[in-house]
Amino acid sequence: MQEAVPVGEGAMAAILGLDADRVAQACADVANGQVVSSANLNAPGQVVIAGHAAAVTRAGARAKELGAKRAIGLAVSAPFHCALMKPAEERLGPELRALATRNPSFPVVANVDAQLKRTGADAVDALIRQVSSPVRWEDVVRRLVDEGTNTFVELGPGTVLAGLIKKIDRSVTVFSVEDESSLEAALEGIGSHRDRPTAGREA
Repeated sequence: MQEAVPVGEGAMAAILGLDADRVAQACADVANGQVVSSANLNAPGQVVIAGHAAAVTRAGARAKELGAKRAIGLAVSAPFHCALMKPAEERLGPELRALATRNPSFPVVANVDAQLKRTGADAVDALIRQVSSPVRWEDVVRRLVDEGTNTFVELGPGTVLAGLIKKIDRSVTVFSVEDESSLEAALEGIGSHRDRPTAGREA
C-alpha cells in the first residue's frame, strides 16, 4: 500500500457534521482531476475522505462551506480505501486468492458492501475489493440490526467502534473488551442480557 502512494502524496481527513451525500458532493466539486472520495462511512455525521493530499485539503474546505462542523486531517501513512489503492489491490488479489479457505460457520457481513458472505471465496473477494473501496460501517451495523442482532462486542484497545454503533442505533447493547477485567464485565453483562426477554437474536 505504501508503494502505491509514497508518503506525503496522499492524505485522509475526517469530516464531522455533514451527511454522506454532501461529503461526496464536496469531493466531486473540488477533485479537479485528482482522486478524493469517501473512505470510511462511519456513522451519521462522520465520514472520512481519502485521496491526493491537495484534493483532500480542498474537499475539507469545501465540506465546511457546505455545512460541516470540522475537517480534521488524520495521521496516516497512505490514503486507504480509495482509488489510489488500486495498484495494491491488484498485487494483493492473487496472494489472497491463493490462500486455502473454508466457508464461515456463520454468515459474515462485509465492510465493503454490507452484504452477507457465506463462502470463503466470497469473503476473499470482499477483502480484495475493500483495499480500494470505502468501509461502509454504518451500513454494516444497520444490516446486522436488520438481521436481528441486538448485542455487539468490540474487541481491541479503545471504544471507538462502540461509540459509532451507539450513534447509529441507540437501542442496541454494546460491550468493549480490551483486557481481562473488561472481558469479565462483558461476559457478565451478556449473560444478564440473555436472561431478558427479547424479540430478536444476539450476535
